[in-house]
Amino acid sequence: MASPRPIGEPLLVVDNVHVVYRVWGATAKRGDRTMLQKLRIKPDNLEIKKVHAVRGVSLIARRGEAIGLIGSNGSGKSTLLSAIAGGVPPNQGAIYCNSRPTLLGVNAALVDNLTGERNVVLGCLANGMRPSEIEAKFEDIVEFSGVGEFINLPMVAYSSGMAARLRFAIGAAFSPEVLLIDEALATGDAQFMGKSRERIQELQDNAGIVFLVHHSTVEIRNNCNRAIWLQNGVAVMDGNVDEVCDAYEQSIGV
Repeated sequence: MASPRPIGEPLLVVDNVHVVYRVWGATAKRGDRTMLQKLRIKPDNLEIKKVHAVRGVSLIARRGEAIGLIGSNGSGKSTLLSAIAGGVPPNQGAIYCNSRPTLLGVNAALVDNLTGERNVVLGCLANGMRPSEIEAKFEDIVEFSGVGEFINLPMVAYSSGMAARLRFAIGAAFSPEVLLIDEALATGDAQFMGKSRERIQELQDNAGIVFLVHHSTVEIRNNCNRAIWLQNGVAVMDGNVDEVCDAYEQSIGV
């Protein structure tokens, strides 16, 4: 379990939040025409299907809490984090926070056709940094990412690892009060993972609240003092990190 942190006043409230995605789906059964054929010939054979990713989740997060979100793939962990960060609007319910949450993850949206340099500037501006702050931290961001001279090339020329490292470096450039971490501990090679762990620890020490999504309950136990188990978009259990992780591991036969 993470080192004890004094628990203070509420900083974030999630009130009965629902998130529903709408996706195109085929009405025909297997063995009929392919999807491409339907699109070319009969687009009316398609219908919009609803995916209820988050179902009525409510929670109160207090200063000093490090909260791990656990659950199987597709359980709604990343969607809930995106909703808290403001990237996905709830279809029902509301989220209240006394400051802007910052999502630190390897899937942050950057523009492939822009250079790494321009993406650094845009990403930092999106995170609320002033131009003077960006200028002061630019070289540190590039050095931390390890992309070197590629910073002057379009992101489309980057390998997936280079792009992930730059995303992480941008997100970790400042210390927010509400920090959301989505699988960020798994970013890059072993050397970069060591650097990212150290930076995440610094961010956690300075943040008022930390949310961590990770596939490993070991990482959740090591970094959090509270856990929420999500399944099919529902909060199954919320409480002490060891108790929640024990119950989840028992459910999946670990």
